[in-house]
Amino acid sequence: MTMAVRNTNMSDAKAIPTIATKAVVLPFVPPKSQTGARIRQMAINIATAVVPPLITVALILIVWQILCARPGATLPAPSVVWAEANDLIVSPFFNFGSQDIGLGWRVLVSLQRVLVGFGLAAVVGIMLGTLVGQSVWAMRGLDPVFQVLRTVPPLAWLPIALAAFRDSQPSAIFVIFITSIWPVIINTAVGIRNIPQDYRNVALVLRLNAFEYFAKIMVPAAAPYIFTGLRIGIGLSWLAIVAAEMLTGGVGIGFFIWDAWNSSRLPDIVVALIYIGVVGFMLDRLVSLIGRLATRGVAVN
Repeated sequence: MTMAVRNTNMSDAKAIPTIATKAVVLPFVPPKSQTGARIRQMAINIATAVVPPLITVALILIVWQILCARPGATLPAPSVVWAEANDLIVSPFFNFGSQDIGLGWRVLVSLQRVLVGFGLAAVVGIMLGTLVGQSVWAMRGLDPVFQVLRTVPPLAWLPIALAAFRDSQPSAIFVIFITSIWPVIINTAVGIRNIPQDYRNVALVLRLNAFEYFAKIMVPAAAPYIFTGLRIGIGLSWLAIVAAEMLTGGVGIGFFIWDAWNSSRLPDIVVALIYIGVVGFMLDRLVSLIGRLATRGVAVN
């Protein structure tokens, strides 16, 4: 009986198939450097942002050089601008006298006026926009007036400002103020009107006073609209100061362009226009950056 059992077990063992196993050794792959990956991605982002504009500027310069280097051309070619206005390009902060100064100093003078006028427009515009957006009666009474006044060109306000202030400095600031305030008012009012009703209900439950409601509910909720109006306003401010300085004089960038035109210095005008465009671009980006940081902080809170 014992032998039969043993034979049975041996036959069963032969019937069971055996599977041969072999260890698989994978090659060692070292992990990628996180720092190197970040550097490469940063380089790609910089190249994506910088290379296309550089190519576009190069093409513009080539076409400009071809068109203006022909005989009989009235506008200076880039090579002529570089040759005749080299000092304005490479030395923006030279100072040899009251009017013999670099474009960097002239831009700073214009920026001082812009900051004062635009700062006043931002404060007053947000206040009036809040009033118009919050009150139906204020909107009905003030909105038609604002829509009419905002269509008046900036330079049309200059004679009124000179008659009222009798000085070029406050007149230029007033022109900046009256030009840039309208988009701030309109966008702020739209943002206030679009505040969700839930936010207003929370303010009622918490029994916030007028100042707390303005600071904690209205301004944070309308911040994207407000900063859109501020971006438009800063651009209009820069346009207005250049136009106003052409007529009021002084040492600003606008008067420099007018003086260069009277002296037939077209290369200087071209360089000044480039300065104006670059500074305007930087102002727009600065307000946009502040707006993103402010709205991000509101979203986090």
